Amino acid sequence: MTTPLQRADVARVARLARLTLSDDELDLFTEQLGNVLEHANDMSALDLDGVVPTAHPFGLINVFRPDVVTPSLDREELLREAPDADSGRFAVPRILGEAP
Repeated sequence: MTTPLQRADVARVARLARLTLSDDELDLFTEQLGNVLEHANDMSALDLDGVVPTAHPFGLINVFRPDVVTPSLDREELLREAPDADSGRFAVPRILGEAP
């Protein structure tokens, strides 16, 4: 940054964002925001010619597998272990007074 961030700048941004900050918070955020802006300035000084812009650090690839039917757990055996079952399904308590 060409000029260091001033406390008044942070106070103005806080006011625009409708934030009420204490004096201690203003001091803390002035320092923290100044460090962030300084780092951004360091990054802008890098020679990035030929560097491809990215939105994610890793290549996003969908992984597909064959959809193969395999044996699963026995429904009746599972329902016997449930605290409550009704008509071949798990029975759970109603929420928010909703009727079935």
